[in-house]
Amino acid sequence: MDVLFDGGVEVHYGFLYLQPSEADAEIDLIDARAGQANGLCGAAHPGVLAMITGLHTGRVPVRVELLAEPPAPVPAEDWEDVVEVSVDLADADYALTSFDALHPLDLPAGPHRARWLARGMDAARETDVSDGSEDIDRYLLQLWPAPPGAEAVIRRGSEIAAYWDQVAAETVPQPRSAAAGSPLA
Repeated sequence: MDVLFDGGVEVHYGFLYLQPSEADAEIDLIDARAGQANGLCGAAHPGVLAMITGLHTGRVPVRVELLAEPPAPVPAEDWEDVVEVSVDLADADYALTSFDALHPLDLPAGPHRARWLARGMDAARETDVSDGSEDIDRYLLQLWPAPPGAEAVIRRGSEIAAYWDQVAAETVPQPRSAAAGSPLA
């Protein structure tokens, strides 16, 4: 296992992305999860993941791991919300991004499975804006090489996850042209 990032990410409006560093296409947060069963980790845009956080504004701890094989099952006491999606990573420099933050990640191109794990989302949503004195919610993004597969909601334990799952299910996917579907468009 390689730890690609382990630190705080400043979020605004409760989301962050895994995307090519040079991407200039604006990703719509709602469309990024359109038609999915899970709303926490949107994978509707090729080569991009759009992840939801409980905290609206402030620093959230995030760890990103690159694995050689699928991870072990998730202990229930460790993570309240767990989802998995497939993503085909472009041959590009990737980063974990939010409004003003860009954290470079060394990711290999090709098809991967992504597992987004969350803890404390409801408490963070109630807090809304953090002063940074304590971590309310925390996140783990695990990636490993894998052929495309169906998304999975492994565990839904928070109200905010249930809300975003409903948003995703009710949003109709928009057709994309080949150029618009590219993460580097």
